[in-house]
Amino acid sequence: MRFYMTHSAFLKVVGSCIVLSSCVEPFEPVTETFESALVIGATITDEVKQQEIYLSRTFALGEDGPKAERNAGVSVITDDNREYLFQESAPGVYVSSLAFGAQPDKTYRLAIETGDGKSYGSDEAQLIRATEIDSLYAARITTDLGEEGMGVFIDTSDPSEANSYYRYEYEETYKIIAPKWAPKDLKLDSNGAFIIVPRSLDEKVCYATDSSRDVILANTADFDKNDLERIMVRFVNRNNYILSHRYSILVRQYVQSREAHTYFETLRNFSSLESLFSETQPGFLAGNISSQNESDRVLGYFEVASVDEKRLYFNYTNFFNGEKLPPYIVPCVENSPPADKLVNQILLNIIKYFDVNQNPDAFGGPYIIVPRVCGDCTEIGSSERPEFWIEA
Repeated sequence: MRFYMTHSAFLKVVGSCIVLSSCVEPFEPVTETFESALVIGATITDEVKQQEIYLSRTFALGEDGPKAERNAGVSVITDDNREYLFQESAPGVYVSSLAFGAQPDKTYRLAIETGDGKSYGSDEAQLIRATEIDSLYAARITTDLGEEGMGVFIDTSDPSEANSYYRYEYEETYKIIAPKWAPKDLKLDSNGAFIIVPRSLDEKVCYATDSSRDVILANTADFDKNDLERIMVRFVNRNNYILSHRYSILVRQYVQSREAHTYFETLRNFSSLESLFSETQPGFLAGNISSQNESDRVLGYFEVASVDEKRLYFNYTNFFNGEKLPPYIVPCVENSPPADKLVNQILLNIIKYFDVNQNPDAFGGPYIIVPRVCGDCTEIGSSERPEFWIEA
């Protein structure tokens, strides 16, 4: 989901923003006054593809999470009345029936009719010409807070000096190698006896992908030139296991209007607890989407943006050669439980075989085992190698 970062940022704060009309001491959220609002994530780009729009509902403090807005009618309409229809492909996810990309000589507006017959629409938005990413690179750094790790940076420039506002998203993919993988597995036969069997290699090496969740912005409005240098879009602490082997990041740069940038900047400020619970509570976050019924609240911004992207790869040894790997996601402690406990752990599928226990004592079992995630990387990733992946 390309818009996941921004949509997630909405959902972290909007429940609180609606519940709180002001902040008093002591702070006591009044959940019974919660008012539902439609949350819209809508960025249409100049890429020719099936565009995606996300609809959900705000959730009150204490609830598990957002509720997808189902069975809505969604369309994007141009100034020459061409209409692009969207179909619900998953709960709350609406995908255009036809692939299309925004054109610079047209304006676009969003129209939504929810399943209960309520209508929402956006202001007209127009595409801003693209700015290419000049370079994407990584460097080993120590932050102002004393954290050591890897920073991912962007340089970009606009020779025309027409564009000043940018938003960034990323998708990071990393290689996982199960540190306690063994070529055999421990099972129970039909009589409940232990048996050791061969196992597949596809649980040793995996790949996992995570998307950005923060609002990442940059602008050149106060600069003499429309150049951005060494803008850090991602920092990974050196003790994060995702750096252990090979790491890749795809960074997408969106060129924004000043109005869109201001909206996302406000959203980013809302996302900080310091701002959210300050004495000067900013109130409801207003975008460029409204309801035909003034009493129905809506959160979101319909953005038409040009986009450029670059991908970067590096290995841990490129920057930390000869140094100890980061700790794994969990401690991989070897254990040798007695047979009765081992049976239960096998049935619960929470352990993996590592070796035969050559020196069992009165309290030790016949086999050495480890937590499942230490011997089976499919617990935290996929054994299927991504199509884009390139080894060093």
